[in-house]
Amino acid sequence: MSQRLVIITGSSRGLGAALAEQLLAPGTVMLCLSRGRHPTLSAQAAAAQVPLEEWPRDLAHSIEVADEVEAWLRALDAQRFDEALLINNAGVISTVGPSDGSTSAELASTLRVGLEATILLTAAFLRATGGWRADRRVLNISSGLGRRAMAGSAVYGAAKAGMDHYSRAVALDEAHRQAGSVEHSGGRSRAARIVSLAPGVIDTGMQAQLRASDSAGFPSKALFEQQHAQALLASAEDAAARILAYLARDDFGSHPVDDIRRS
Repeated sequence: MSQRLVIITGSSRGLGAALAEQLLAPGTVMLCLSRGRHPTLSAQAAAAQVPLEEWPRDLAHSIEVADEVEAWLRALDAQRFDEALLINNAGVISTVGPSDGSTSAELASTLRVGLEATILLTAAFLRATGGWRADRRVLNISSGLGRRAMAGSAVYGAAKAGMDHYSRAVALDEAHRQAGSVEHSGGRSRAARIVSLAPGVIDTGMQAQLRASDSAGFPSKALFEQQHAQALLASAEDAAARILAYLARDDFGSHPVDDIRRS
């Protein structure tokens, strides 16, 4: 049986919870990172006979978490895995409205969880698995707010825009590394593949937070209310299924920045 390693952040609720639940399958080893525990994932994993570790971690302290994950990866038997996946899903939004309406601590947390943790965990994953034979894939859950500016979401959008650009550059790094490996050794190493994917509009707690915001600081509030009223939001379960189908595609990584609605 093929063996798959999965690391996922923000797995305790919403889209992350749905992704984690749908990734539970025989042959999978899973590490979940979230501030809280998923209420039923442990029982589901036991029923599916999937080794699961749930680490309650605050990704605002991303240096410590990334170092811990790297050490954990290095202690594994690399040869047992055919596939290794990192899904950077966690994200938080500070008080909805102009950035000067949030405290420095709130703004820093948004950037650390949404961007810094993504960068540090991805780098740790690539370092620790660089010699693995596994097909390595990194999926960063982005947002349309990182590609289209919207008043009241500057810092969250900046984190997602940074995620997109980081993914583009890492894809170039991996392509360059693979080309160098071929040139100097005559062999072909397997480059990691990375995509920053906008998942579409999903019925999550963050959407509820946007709808509950003050329209004085978030003039697009009515748009989010309308989308909800017209049942235009995908369920977390349906969105997760589409995302995981995208992650499994043979051409994953051909577009380092993509949108699920175009796939």
